[in-house]
Amino acid sequence: MLRALAVDDERPSLEELLYLLNADPRIGSAEGAGDATEALRRINRALESGPHGPEAIDVVFLDINMPGLDGLDLARLLTGFAEPPLVVFVTAHEDFAVQAFDLKAVDYVLKPVRKERLAEAVRRAAERSDLGPRIPVHEPDPDHIPVELGGVTRFVSVDDITHVEAQGDYARLHTDKGSHLVRIPLSTLEERWRFRGFVRIHRRHLVALRHIGELRLDAGTVSVRVGSEELQVSRRHTRELRDLLMRRP
Repeated sequence: MLRALAVDDERPSLEELLYLLNADPRIGSAEGAGDATEALRRINRALESGPHGPEAIDVVFLDINMPGLDGLDLARLLTGFAEPPLVVFVTAHEDFAVQAFDLKAVDYVLKPVRKERLAEAVRRAAERSDLGPRIPVHEPDPDHIPVELGGVTRFVSVDDITHVEAQGDYARLHTDKGSHLVRIPLSTLEERWRFRGFVRIHRRHLVALRHIGELRLDAGTVSVRVGSEELQVSRRHTRELRDLLMRRP
């Protein structure tokens, strides 16, 4: 099972994270560190022990905003090691997702941490390690989302969703074949699908990067073409979107 290290300078947050990790059947052991420097010393011992040694660590659940060496700094240091542990960022700040993506993080979990969301991060870490296929876990299919149509539940592939529109506490999923209303806030879908290529472009819209056909600039207004629709991009999301599109293969 996965051996985890949780890193957070706020003791209550660290204890809560450790509690949730220890409750997950895929976590064999979980220990904590109060700052990135302490975590780095612990990771060095793990690397010296080897991947199968008694001190080994498979995945680090890492806060970002910490005094001194912060979480991003630590993750950058780990990229220089031959066999570093996997990294899952656990943070109250949503503004560092692009940097986390560049650092090959397994996931990016926002605080306050929900049990279900952390379980998804653990699942991804297990899949990225050589432990994934050995651990049977009954969870919702991450590749599909259930929708209700006339009393019948159908499953829409996440890959078919071009964009998502906020409608209060609901979200409308748009595909080439139509749309579906689900009782899930847009912020929840943004967090869940961040590493599936979805990006927030506006307070009302979440868009799949692979479905963006054009990026337009007209008199200072930025918009994207998604299928037959043109969606406005807010100023606060313009830079991140352009950076992501430039890196898109």
